Amino acid sequence: MKVTEAELVISAVGQDQYPNDDLPEIALAGRSNVGKSSFINQLIQRKSLARTSSKPGKTQTINFYKINNMFYFVDVPGYGYAQVSKTEREKWGVMMEEYFDTRQSLKACAMITDLRHPPTKDDVQMYAFLKHYELPVVVIGTKMDKIAKGKRASHLQQTIRTLQVGTDDTVIPFSAETGEGKKEAWRMLSQYMNH
Repeated sequence: MKVTEAELVISAVGQDQYPNDDLPEIALAGRSNVGKSSFINQLIQRKSLARTSSKPGKTQTINFYKINNMFYFVDVPGYGYAQVSKTEREKWGVMMEEYFDTRQSLKACAMITDLRHPPTKDDVQMYAFLKHYELPVVVIGTKMDKIAKGKRASHLQQTIRTLQVGTDDTVIPFSAETGEGKKEAWRMLSQYMNH
């Protein structure tokens, strides 16, 4: 997909702030600092639409990025960052549940994991959380360029096994550095944009 327009429309903290134009939405979930912003920026070929932060746990709002006036990427707060206070984490939890529970235009979720390591307990919980809401999930295993070519398949299997990825869901190896996996990610995600 060629992206000609991309803008951050709103950073919302509650459903009264969500956009109401009924465009399809693809949520982006992932651990803090796993590379969600780099994923968005690589996909839409912008350097800095989504701000990459060296300080994990920075995204504390639900950010709606409108793409080509056709759909939204919705960046939800990163999870699993210990430095964030319990109260903050609970606030995010409520915010995320409200979004996943009430949002009619949410069609699928791209869940970003780090392919170099087995998914964490938080990743496993997040995947289960998304399946609880019966959402299609496209797992994006980032940092593929950091893994030797001969070892990628076993890293992929490790992700599929640990998350217990359902047969309807896909795992795509991806690199924000080289752009590998980008076409495949677009292909998978665009299936959900016209529903």
